Amino acid sequence: MTQIDLDSRDRKLLALLEQDCRMSHADLAERVGMSTSACWRRIRAFEEAGLIERYAAILRPEALGDSFHAIVHVQLTRHEPAHLADFIRAITSREEVRECYATTGQADYHLRIRCRDIDAYNRFLEQFLFTMPAVSSAQTNVVLRDLKR
Repeated sequence: MTQIDLDSRDRKLLALLEQDCRMSHADLAERVGMSTSACWRRIRAFEEAGLIERYAAILRPEALGDSFHAIVHVQLTRHEPAHLADFIRAITSREEVRECYATTGQADYHLRIRCRDIDAYNRFLEQFLFTMPAVSSAQTNVVLRDLKR
């Protein structure tokens, strides 16, 4: 990844892209005060430097039937490489796991889970997470509402 010095206009351009990556280059350029061609070149430089990892659509999980949302704090019993690799491989393959972070602190991993309902979540716990040899415990925090995504 190439290092780029970002000025305030670059940061505004990146923030606009993050909010709506389908905004036209002309609209982006107008909002940050530059020409369309200069805006296009700057975005291309961001892509080539690795500042922009990818473009994506943000879906509404509730509209897709996934109304249950939780943050799960997972503690492992075993940190042996083989068990850890199995845990990571299994977690990253599950559709319910939308994000996973290895962290410091009491929990080893934090998972953001989305599924249809509490019954589906209970099945995820009982038939998947708690069957893994590396998992010692999991604490669930149910998300009441999204304040910022």
